[in-house]
Amino acid sequence: MRLTEFHELVREEFGQVRGDSMLLDHVILSLGGLTAAEAIEAGQDPREVWRALCAEFDVPPSRR
Repeated sequence: MRLTEFHELVREEFGQVRGDSMLLDHVILSLGGLTAAEAIEAGQDPREVWRALCAEFDVPPSRR
């Protein structure tokens, strides 16, 4: 998954403002206690970060 696709999915699912806030502020334990933005910056695959966000916020499998 490209980073642009990741950001599009976040905006579509959570909205621009909430999505941006989640990426910067919400710590995800399954990503080692990093925020989504920190995990991507550290080299995590955006697809894995997206899956972690989906699991964290109970996004239905059909929209993952």
